[in-house]
Amino acid sequence: MKDIKVPFALPECGEEEINELLAVFKSGWLTTASRCARFEKDFARFIGAKHALAVNSATAALHLGLEALDITKGDMVLVPTLTFTATAEVVCYVHAQPIFVDCDPNTFCMTSEQVEKALKIQGISSDDSRLKAMIPVHFGGHPCDMDSLLAFSSMNQLKILEDAAHAFPTRYKERLVGTLSDITCFSFYANKTMTTGEGGMLCTNNDKIAQRVKVMRLHGINRDVWARFSTGASWEYDVVAPGFKYNMTDIAAAIGIHQLKKVKKFHEKRQRIAERYYRELKDVPGLMLPNIHCQMKDHSWYLFVVLVNSDSTKKAIDRNGLIKELARRQIGTSVHYKPLHRMSYYKSLYNLNPSMFPNAERIFERCLSLPIYSAMNDDQIEYVIQNIREILLP
Repeated sequence: MKDIKVPFALPECGEEEINELLAVFKSGWLTTASRCARFEKDFARFIGAKHALAVNSATAALHLGLEALDITKGDMVLVPTLTFTATAEVVCYVHAQPIFVDCDPNTFCMTSEQVEKALKIQGISSDDSRLKAMIPVHFGGHPCDMDSLLAFSSMNQLKILEDAAHAFPTRYKERLVGTLSDITCFSFYANKTMTTGEGGMLCTNNDKIAQRVKVMRLHGINRDVWARFSTGASWEYDVVAPGFKYNMTDIAAAIGIHQLKKVKKFHEKRQRIAERYYRELKDVPGLMLPNIHCQMKDHSWYLFVVLVNSDSTKKAIDRNGLIKELARRQIGTSVHYKPLHRMSYYKSLYNLNPSMFPNAERIFERCLSLPIYSAMNDDQIEYVIQNIREILLP
């Protein structure tokens, strides 16, 4: 196995995606058109949502979602500190203030308990009129405890915008994430559980929100560009708001149409890798495997995040040491995430202190994401397991 290389992530695409792309190129229409409409329809049906609106990234979806919920200057939005910057930066886009929340020590997700702690630490009352929404992240593909978050939000009249960039196809109590709250946003970035290269989707059952997002994702124009440029169609249109350039192209949607058809198979492959990691790494000292509070099949397994306890490992190797050693053996890894309260922009602007986020601090110092993707073959899985055991076992 000496010549084996294991990248951290790799998309799995086939002839179906290639043939659909060729058809798009031959059609002469590469931007938003019939493939986007088809992808949206298929995705809405899969999730069970009334509306699915394709955009060019999950970040765009989150921004559009906040705008459609009328979050604006002076408002406050609860966001986890253990997440990618997009979750918080979109709050800044609409000139509102992100209120950072520590994570659950087991699932790494936002919980109502951690929300209450964050508000207390930062001297904010839960009934503060400036507090308007929350953006829970289904971390790594593990579902948040949505019942408690929905109850807290209902009690305090908050909107919920779910960041489900990791969570397709995650289930919560037998329901796919995507219809549990006001808005849910998905990512189809190249390393996600399915991909369009770059892309995202906003799902909602609210007609008013859907209509606003549909207009705002393309310059605030009140008609689809495809309809305006179709043969025989009227050129007339109106700009009803200063919108954004967030539409998805048919090139991206062509990939998504066939990725969506394969996502159940992709998920089964990821779950099998996770099960094997649990089975063959559970006895490795100093390695803490993901502590999940859901069934294996309900987790998307976008990430497999372990914690490294250097006090219990061979030669007291820490997280960074393990990353370097695995890299030397041509095994890609990553860290999810450096908490946002440690990022200079948020830290200085909002006067954030690590002591406010003890769980995220502990996780960050130890966390390591192992390779897990549907294109991973048995030799690669075995190679990762074999090398981790070799490095860490006494």
